[in-house]
Amino acid sequence: MNTGSRRRKRRNRKSHKHFGGYIVIMDGNKRSDIKQGLNVRIVLKKDQRSGKLTEGIVKDILTKSPSHPHGIKVRLTNGSVGRVKEAVSENTYEQ
Repeated sequence: MNTGSRRRKRRNRKSHKHFGGYIVIMDGNKRSDIKQGLNVRIVLKKDQRSGKLTEGIVKDILTKSPSHPHGIKVRLTNGSVGRVKEAVSENTYEQ
């Protein structure tokens, strides 16, 4: 009998979910979706266990392959390096 914690399979987030004034427009697994200047949420190496996301603007794309199952690695304008979990845009519609 396994008494350890079970790991849940992580679902990919669907396009256009609304989160507090922002719209999540895509997940970060495809390099072709990530461009310099894009506003993204990344998970830093030190935050992988907690899953804490850091928001910023893409300065450099570090992953060379066309896709990565854990997210494309980027450097933000503030120097932080991590894997893209969400690409976001400001919510521009009126509620």
